[in-house]
Order: sequence, then structure tokens, then C-alpha cells
Amino acid sequence: MAWNEPGNNDNDPWNPDKNRNNGAGRPDEGRDKEKSNDPWGRPSGGKDQGPPDLDEAFNKLMDMLGVRKSRKGGGSNGGGSGLSGKFSGGLIAIVLLALFALWAATGVYQVDQQERGVVLRLGEYHSTVMPGLHWNPPMIDSVSKVNVTKVRSHDHKALMLTVDDAIVEVGVSVQYSVQNPKDFLINVRNPEESLAQMTESALRHVVGSSEMGQILTEGRELLADEVKARIQSYSDLYGTGLLISKVNVENTQAPTQVQEAFDDVIKAKEDELRVKNEAESYANGVIPEARGRAQRIREEAEAYRSEIVARASGQADRFDRLYREYTKAPEVTRRRLYIETVESVYKDVNKVVVDTDGSNNMMYLPLDQLMKQSAATATGSANLGSSDISSLTDQVLNELRKRQGVTVRREGRN
Repeated sequence: MAWNEPGNNDNDPWNPDKNRNNGAGRPDEGRDKEKSNDPWGRPSGGKDQGPPDLDEAFNKLMDMLGVRKSRKGGGSNGGGSGLSGKFSGGLIAIVLLALFALWAATGVYQVDQQERGVVLRLGEYHSTVMPGLHWNPPMIDSVSKVNVTKVRSHDHKALMLTVDDAIVEVGVSVQYSVQNPKDFLINVRNPEESLAQMTESALRHVVGSSEMGQILTEGRELLADEVKARIQSYSDLYGTGLLISKVNVENTQAPTQVQEAFDDVIKAKEDELRVKNEAESYANGVIPEARGRAQRIREEAEAYRSEIVARASGQADRFDRLYREYTKAPEVTRRRLYIETVESVYKDVNKVVVDTDGSNNMMYLPLDQLMKQSAATATGSANLGSSDISSLTDQVLNELRKRQGVTVRREGRN
């Protein structure tokens, strides 16, 4: 029989009044008989008597869970206490399982590609996790994510004393990133503040070892390199886990009170450097040119020496051969030498001087003037060439040789 059918009131788990004494002495005996077996207390008549009594329904639910005591005797009902215990134990298990699931779900986390996760188990370093999806027990492990790819920047500016007792204002920008997430989170309480102090110390050490003129002009790059190396050494010594990527010297200038005087000094140094560069440029242009001319003169002298030596060697060889021919025919060779010498002397002469034996009179034949007059009087004729002059000269000489006692002497050009 179902629990809500009439006559089955004893097996109704939702009826808190089951197993009670229903004797004739109860004042509500008539009402109990008229009630139905509905757990919500609705009458068994054909008509609905309205909504259920919420207080009574709540009391029944509390009885089912074993929370509310029985109305009589201060204890639980005999039949309902076991069933209520079963329901309360199952509900507690479900609640505990739900709490455990919620606890386990809160331990799932994800580490991005540019991050690293540092895991602390009960406050002590446990491991460093790589990018991806991970799980760690909540309230036991704590995970801190650190961005290891981001390039961070720290600016520092201060007045400092140089080695030559001058005051200079130096501003630098330090670019860095996290190299070791564990050291960054655990070893130092505030890595950024430590970096600021390390930058201050390194910059004052390097500036205090340099002269002001070097810092204001050409020594800025060297200053940045030295400061970077010193900051990195401090960072490794303290275990901050930072990697110094670059140090930029933003500005180096004198204090405001003496800025104009230092500007004049810097301008003078720049003018000195400019003039020096111009002199070096001029020297670089003149010296190679002079070296080229010297090399050319040496090569010309060497060529001239080679030419003279070759010519002398040729003349010596010619003289040896001529001497051998002279020993064979002295008279013929002598006459031939004489004729060749006279020919080489008189080949460019266009004047003839005639001298007679035993007389101081000298006859001068201006052949060049005679030839010019002949060329001017000849109609349609062109200027005479050197071959015509030589032919005319030979004719005159041949004519004079026919005469006895006449010496012919040719002179050079005027």
C-alpha cells in the first residue's frame, strides 16, 4: 500500500504524529481521523482546502532531517529517528563532496606564455611552473605569476661630484627584465626599490671616477657601459633575479647656476674637435697625394735610369762592332763616319757661308730668304717644304764644290 493511501498512516515517513497514542482521551481525536495521509496535512475530502500550512511543512522537514526534537518527551520518535539519521548522513556527505569539488576547482589555474608561476607550499618555495594549465591544492599552495618577457624601465636623475671636483647632473634610464622568477619574488622584498638603490650606487661610483669634460662630451657611451656592468654585478650579488638589458644616458649637464659658462666650454671643445677633424681630413688628402707624386718621380727616375743604361749599353755595343769594322777597313770606315757626322750636323741648316782660300772675304747665301722670294713670285705655288730646301741646298753645294779653292761651311738656324 502506498504511503499516502488511507489506512497506511503508520508507514508514512512524512507524518510526524505516527506511532503516537491515539486514545479516546485525546481532544483532537476527531480531527486526526478526518485528516488524510498527505504529508502536507491537506484533508482527504474531495475539495481542496487551500494552500498547505508552511509552518507545519517546515516542522516536518526539520523532523525528517533530525534537527527538531519530538514534541513529547524531548526525544526523537522511535521509528523516525533511524530514517532521519540516514537522510542527515547522506546530506552531509553530499555537502562535503560538493565542498571538496569546489575546493579542487579553485586550484586550477593557467600560466600565460610570457609568464612563469612560482609555487609556494605552506609558505616555502616548491617549484616554478612553465606556461600552460596547472593545478595546485588551494590553501596549501600559493602561486605567483611573474612576467619574464616584459622589458621594464627605471629612470634615475641626480647631482653628482666628479673626480675633478665638479658637479654634474646626470640622468639615466635603466631597461631590465626578470631573469629568475624565484629570486625576484623570494630573495628580495622589493626588487624595484633595490634596483633604484643599485643604480644610484653604480652611477655615483662611475661618475666619481670620471672627469666632467669626458662625461659632458664623448664619454657618455663609456659611462653607460660601465654603469650597466656594475648594476648587473650588484643584481647578481644580491640575487634579485633581474637582467639589465640596456642603460641609456638621457642627459648630462652642469648645474643651472653655471650652465652658460659650461655651454661656452663645451662649444670651445666642440670647435677644437671640429678643427682637429678638418686638419686630419686635410692631412689624409695631402699625404696620399704627396706619396703618389713621390712614387711617380721614383718610377720616372727608374725609367730614365733604365733608358740611359740601355742607351749606353747599345752605344758601347755599336762602338765595339764599329771598331771591328774599322780594323778591317780603316779608310772607308773613317770616311763614312765623317760623312755621317757632317750629315747629322747639317741636316737642319738652311744657311750657307762660302769662304775662299787665302782671302778674308766671306760670302753668305741666305737660302731661306731666297726660297721665300721664289715661293712668293711663283703663281699658284704653295710654301716649300723641308725636302725642297734640302734639295736646293745640295744643288748650291755641288756647284760650289766644282770650284777649286772654295770652302763651304754651313751654320745652324737663327
